[in-house]
Amino acid sequence: MASADTTFPSLSKSTMPDKESFFSRLKKIAKHSADESDLRTSIKRILGFRPGNIHLYQQAFFHRSAGKRNVVGTKLNNERLEYLGDSILSAIVASYLFKRYPGKDEGFLTEMRSKIVSRESLNQIGRKMHLSKLIKTSPLPRDRFGHINGDAVEALFGAIFLDKGYRFAEKIIIKHLLGHYIDIDEVECREWNFKGKLIDWGQHNKQSITFRTLSVIQQQDCKRLYRVEVSVGDKHTFTGENYSIKSAEQTAAEAAYRALLCHSTTLLL
Repeated sequence: MASADTTFPSLSKSTMPDKESFFSRLKKIAKHSADESDLRTSIKRILGFRPGNIHLYQQAFFHRSAGKRNVVGTKLNNERLEYLGDSILSAIVASYLFKRYPGKDEGFLTEMRSKIVSRESLNQIGRKMHLSKLIKTSPLPRDRFGHINGDAVEALFGAIFLDKGYRFAEKIIIKHLLGHYIDIDEVECREWNFKGKLIDWGQHNKQSITFRTLSVIQQQDCKRLYRVEVSVGDKHTFTGENYSIKSAEQTAAEAAYRALLCHSTTLLL
């Protein structure tokens, strides 16, 4: 009787699993899981809660300079969440101030809200939160990206809103942002709107105040750096730089206004 054929067909190279690529994928999965765990821990430390949909928070810290795209080629970054977070922050801060200052008028409330949610203020808050450790960017120096920390703060609260809802976002903003990272009494006393103050000074002292844009520099991360000059009368000029014309004008106006306060006898033309 013929013996049964116990020979197994050999696996060709093309059908054998690629051991190196398998372990490479395994390492990527492990690193991805570790990154998610680290991000959850960081948000718990910063704001006192653990995220639900961690992918929203990953996107909140992905700067556009990193150039990541999804499978269909759409850019993945935090700009859409930044847009959403800006609106959520503004609405919640406005409501908080309305209740905190029942006797104050619209002008006071508007100025207080502007101080709190300004790009400069949010940038300081982002630094206090140490968000720079979480933000993914291109290898370019961070100082080239303007208000990267403030943008991340807005994107973070956009993510919280989508993940947990409006009421939860409101609780976190009031308890942590306004209760820990911002001193409301200090904000109330802080000088603000130097452009308006400078224009008022010019009208009172019959001096012309003129703003003009000197240059616009296109940077590698696609943002524009504006350089603005303000003329006080026809003898004194001051300059300011920032990533929007409005902010650059405020910077120049602040330099001019503080100079007027310090040297009023020589600058009263």
